[in-house]
Order: sequence, then C-alpha cells, then structure tokens
Amino acid sequence: MNFIWVWHAKMLKRYMIIGIAAFFTAGILYVESPLLPVFSPEGEPAAIHRVNAERPELALTFDISWGEEQLNPILDILAEENVDEATFFVSAAWAERHPELLNKITEAGYEIGSHGYRHEHYTRWEEEAIKKDIQKAHQILSELTEEAPQLLRPPNGSFDERVLNVAESLNYDVIHWSIHSHDWENPGVEAIVENTTTNVENGDILLFHASDSAKQTAEALPIALDKLKKEGFSFVTVSQLLTGAEVKAEEIN
Repeated sequence: MNFIWVWHAKMLKRYMIIGIAAFFTAGILYVESPLLPVFSPEGEPAAIHRVNAERPELALTFDISWGEEQLNPILDILAEENVDEATFFVSAAWAERHPELLNKITEAGYEIGSHGYRHEHYTRWEEEAIKKDIQKAHQILSELTEEAPQLLRPPNGSFDERVLNVAESLNYDVIHWSIHSHDWENPGVEAIVENTTTNVENGDILLFHASDSAKQTAEALPIALDKLKKEGFSFVTVSQLLTGAEVKAEEIN
C-alpha cells in the first residue's frame, strides 16, 4: 500500500513537515529508470514531485548533462513562447565544459539547480562518494553562476533514503517530477506532447531534457507549451512553485 504525505513548504531553502493530513490509496509512480523513487516516512527527508497548488501553475524543468546542440533551440523557443520562468538542472561536469552555454541560461533569467557532477546513479555509490559529488557540483555551479544552488535532482533521477539524507545534510531539497516527457527516448513529437499535456494538474513538475540525446524536444516543446497555455496553465520555477505551497510526497513500497 502506498501512502501520501502532504508537506508545507516554507521559504526556498527548507520545508518542514507539519504532519500527516490524510492517508489515501495511490497508484505506483512509474519513471524511466528501473529504480522507483523512495520517499521517507514522516519526519525524514523526502523528494518533492509536485505541490498542491491553488493556482494553475506548473514548474517547467530541463535536465542537461551532455551536448551543446539542443540547448540553444530550446532557449529560443522559451523566449518565443514568452516563458520567463523555468528551472534547469545542470550537471556540473557539463557546466565546466560549456560555461558559455550555462551563462546563456542564467542570462535568460532561468533558475539553476544541481544535477550533480558525474552523471551516474547515486544509489550505487557509498554515502561519502555521494556527498563528495554533490559538494563538487555545488562548488563549481556556485563559482560559475555566482549563486549557490539549493535544489538537487540526482543524476538519472535515482535516489534512495541515503541520498535524501545526504542531500538534506548539505541543505539541498531533492526535486523529482510528476509529469515525464520521456523525450530522451525520442518517441516522436506527438508522443512527447501527449506525455506532457495529459492529466496535468496545478502544481505538477514537468520533466524535459536539454541534452543532445533528446533530439525531438525542441520540435515538441512549442506545441506542448501552447496547449498547456490554452488550458490556462502558466509556468514558474521550482522555487516559485514551492514557496507557500503544500508539497506532496509519496512512499512507494
């Protein structure tokens, strides 16, 4: 049985749990990775995959870990679509190789989150290695952007209780997603649009990729954005979505 806990988000850095509001039966959350996300019990760190939002706002997020060809078209589309708020989870190793591209993201005013340094599954590492990778990424991204990231999306989206505990000890909030484009699989433009515009609710966190492996994202993105805007949704950063909202987490057994 799965249980859903509702958390109250305070400020941008930390979100303190205020108690279990109710227990509901929920379906298992499926993700691209064979590793299902593990959410901790009450009082323990948890990953955030959506919020309970009254306003029709969505957090638009992009992961990038390699390549230099797909980012510019995506940034151009966001500008053309007047999307001023989005969050890019950036691999620090990629940022080291492409500081000029990282600068384009920050110059456009988009939020930078950490995607770690080495793009490998943290769940396969010892805790000390996880800590060192997050710290190394933190130092690099802080130096390159002149602002310390506060949000972490672990590489490959894989995490467990150990990863959550390490992230909390380093003052990071782990951000997952509730709507997955599956664009990295290149399933076709229509499929990406369908994946990101079906059963979308206020407070969802949408996952796209800006790495070169996602070759159809730039073509699908304007279609999906237009459809979501016609349905009344607007786009904010993850931090904006979390501020003053109730954060929803699930335990998956």
